[in-house]
Amino acid sequence: MAVARQAFRKNVEWEYDQFTLPRDLSRSAVTRLLVERAEVGGWELRSVRIHADGVRRIRLRRKIIRQPRPDFYYV
Repeated sequence: MAVARQAFRKNVEWEYDQFTLPRDLSRSAVTRLLVERAEVGGWELRSVRIHADGVRRIRLRRKIIRQPRPDFYYV
């Protein structure tokens, strides 16, 4: 599981997750797996590549929003 971060806008970064699935998994099984990852972890599908040997390479991403720390002033 490789995770990379890229910043495109200020205070917003994307976290990527890339993994492979074997060819013997059905489309419905892959769909269930991806739906579970989306609902539980907040991931969204970025790309799916199905190679000639049937192996699926899946890349997911989720947004990381950095909140600036508020400044507290004590009197």
